[in-house]
Amino acid sequence: MNKLQTTTRDIARELARKYSTMTHEELDTLESILVPRKYAKGEIILAEGEVCKEIGYIEKGLIRQFYYKNDKELTEHIGSDGEIFMCIESLFREEKTHLQVEALEPTTVYALPKLRLEQVALHNVNIQILYRKILEESLIISQIHADLVRFESAQNRYLRLCKTNPQVVLRAPLVYVASYLQMTPETLSRVRASSLMA
Repeated sequence: MNKLQTTTRDIARELARKYSTMTHEELDTLESILVPRKYAKGEIILAEGEVCKEIGYIEKGLIRQFYYKNDKELTEHIGSDGEIFMCIESLFREEKTHLQVEALEPTTVYALPKLRLEQVALHNVNIQILYRKILEESLIISQIHADLVRFESAQNRYLRLCKTNPQVVLRAPLVYVASYLQMTPETLSRVRASSLMA
C-alpha cells in the first residue's frame, strides 16, 4: 500500500486486525473517531504540564517519552511504526503529566481521543475489547521494560532490545537508547562493540 494514500479506514482496519475483530459498522465507528496528525522531527507531541487526553497510534515515525530528573533527561519509552503510546497516569487521572512526548522523526500519528473511545465502547463490544487490549499491551510493555532494567545486565538489555524492537536500535539516537536502557552512552558503545565481536 502506498503510504501516501493511507486513510483513516486503513488505520481502523489495522487496529481491528491487531486488537479485535469488527463488523463493518464497528469499523465505521472506529474510523469516525480517529484523528490524523503529522509532527515534524523534534516537535513536542505532548508537553510536561499538559493533560494526556488520547491514545496515539504511530502510523509511521518514531517517538520518545521522557522526563527530567535532577536536570537530566531520562527516556522512558521509544515507539516506532505500528505502536501505541500514551501517558497512562495522566490519561486516566486527568491530571497534568510529568512526561513529554517528542517526535524523533517526521511522524504520522492517528489519535484515539479517550472520551470518544469510551463513548463508542459503551455500545460496541468489539471496540470495548480493542480498548482493553490496547491498555493491556501498554501495561505489559511498561512491566517488561521495568523488569529489563531491574534484572538484566547491560549486555542483555541491549540484546533484548535488538531482538524485540530492532527499529528503535537502528533509528533512535544512541543517547536516547542508552537512557531508555538506563546506561551511559559510553556503556552502550562498549556493549554494542562487544555484541558485534561476539
